[in-house]
Amino acid sequence: MREGRFSLPETEELSESVQPGLFPDQRKGETVNMEKLPPIEKIAEAYSALADGRLTISSDGTQARINSSDGTKNYTVCWKDRHYTSNDSATYWAGYPGYPVLAVWMKQGILPYAEDIADQFRNVNWNALNRKYKRKYDRALESVIEERGLNREEILSEMQKVYDTMKTLDCTTGRGKGKP
Repeated sequence: MREGRFSLPETEELSESVQPGLFPDQRKGETVNMEKLPPIEKIAEAYSALADGRLTISSDGTQARINSSDGTKNYTVCWKDRHYTSNDSATYWAGYPGYPVLAVWMKQGILPYAEDIADQFRNVNWNALNRKYKRKYDRALESVIEERGLNREEILSEMQKVYDTMKTLDCTTGRGKGKP
C-alpha cells in the first residue's frame, strides 16, 4: 500500500488547449515522473479537503487556500505553469506534494477525482488520526475504512488510479512562503 468534480464556484476556466488531467507534453506522449511521491494515503486526505469544502481558489486563479482537517491551520498552494508551491509540512519539509497540493490538482482536473469516493471521507480529522497512529498513514486510513464500514477494495482501487496518474505528472513542487 505504501507505493509511495466537486462544486466550488469556478474562478477561472481551463484553457481550451489544455485537456483536464493532461498537460500539453503529456498529450504528445512525453512524461516526466515526479521525483518524490507522497504516501498513497494522502489521497484520502485530499478527498476530505474537497468533500468538506475546505479548499478555495483565489479570484485570480493562481493560488488556493486549504484549511486543515482540525481547523487549526491554513495552507496556501501557489502555482505558475507546472510548478506548485505549498507551505504544508509534507511539501515544505518532506519534499513530496502534500494533500493540499493533491487537492488542488484534483480541483484543477489534473488528477482524477471521484466525488462518490471522496464523500465517504467527509469530516475526518486526519490530524488527530495521524497523531494517534504516530504518522503511520496506512493505519489511519484503515481505521477510517473500518470504523465507517467502507468498501476497502473500491476505495483502494480508486486511490491507485489517482496514484498511477500522479506518477506521470509533468509537475514540480517546492516550498511555499512561510514555514508550516
